[in-house]
Amino acid sequence: MAELLTDRLAIHGGAPVRAVDKSWPQWPIVGDEERRALLEVFNSGKWWYGERVAQFEAAYALFQDARFCVTCNSGTAAAEIGIQALGFGPGDEVIVPAYTFIATASSVARMGATPVFVDVDESWCIDPAAVEAAITPRTKAIVPVHFGSRVADMDRLNALADKHGLVVMEDACHSWGSKWKGKGTGALGRCGVFSFQMSKNMTAGEGGAILTDDEELADRCRAISNCGRSKGGAWYGHDLIGTNARMTEFAAAVLSAQLERLEEQTLYRERMGAILNEELAGVEGLVPQPGDERMTRRAYHLYPFRLDEKAFGCSRERFVEAARAEGMSLTAGYPVPLYNQPVFERLRGDTPAPSCPVTEDLCTRSGVWFNHSQLLSPEEDIRLIAKAYRKIKDHVSELA
Repeated sequence: MAELLTDRLAIHGGAPVRAVDKSWPQWPIVGDEERRALLEVFNSGKWWYGERVAQFEAAYALFQDARFCVTCNSGTAAAEIGIQALGFGPGDEVIVPAYTFIATASSVARMGATPVFVDVDESWCIDPAAVEAAITPRTKAIVPVHFGSRVADMDRLNALADKHGLVVMEDACHSWGSKWKGKGTGALGRCGVFSFQMSKNMTAGEGGAILTDDEELADRCRAISNCGRSKGGAWYGHDLIGTNARMTEFAAAVLSAQLERLEEQTLYRERMGAILNEELAGVEGLVPQPGDERMTRRAYHLYPFRLDEKAFGCSRERFVEAARAEGMSLTAGYPVPLYNQPVFERLRGDTPAPSCPVTEDLCTRSGVWFNHSQLLSPEEDIRLIAKAYRKIKDHVSELA
């Protein structure tokens, strides 16, 4: 009888592959490094935009292989500052993927420019062919998202930008530590923006950064984030329409401590991701987000995969339900393409929605992911993830 219970799906009364009350690694991971750093800032009385911020900016730029880093208080602010610093506004079009968090597109709209939504491809990142088809005389920029830390095809995107006189601004808010041909994300185009929000692979609760190899652009981003004050100008001299998006010394202290362990965590996640890819290779109907040989390091903010319901044998919703019963933690991800969010439906008016079949499929039928902290689990737990998915496949007729 015990064998039968073990063999049955947990959703139907069988024993789960992993105990449902056994927690996955909690996030964020903090230690004495963060506590000491915060206490040092507190005791110093120097809480505002000073030495700690400068130290973190230098260290993070070095980690990502960029010349300059400008911090701010969120990834969304970083994107808005980047768009403003690049000079885009009313009448300009900026091409963005339809499968992403709202800030990728809202930052464009808030600066007065028009986000143009295009499809992603099998990589879950922006489709270069769709980008090329969407270019008009009003197009000024492309904003690829390195979704889940999988780097978009920067070779093709930069070639398109060069051909059409466009700018590439990376939304690198999933890709601290990912590398393309040996160079970190963030300065693979003209600039790139990062988030340090609570769910991110390094976090201070909130925070953001802009990376670039262009000193003039970095200075402009710094001025915008610091109330419009230009480098070398008077304290009450404001040369640009800016905002107060400065990072605090407390946030920079926490991020400096987080950065110290990021390399080790990134390499471990990458190794666990490779093990899971190998384990799932023979499971018909489950397709992990593909890599690319030009991507020389993959940070794994998410572990995304597609469920082909015909090949696997059940719907995504039933799969997620069954997997959770087996002790897994996962989600179906974004429920609608970004262009179908109410705000963009209103802005679109009577204009038809774009055709983005891969995005539609990811949102409504096939997209599944779990977050990066699970890839910090012991290897035996990573193999249990694959075991649970294989168990569901073996008994999928029970879920029809």
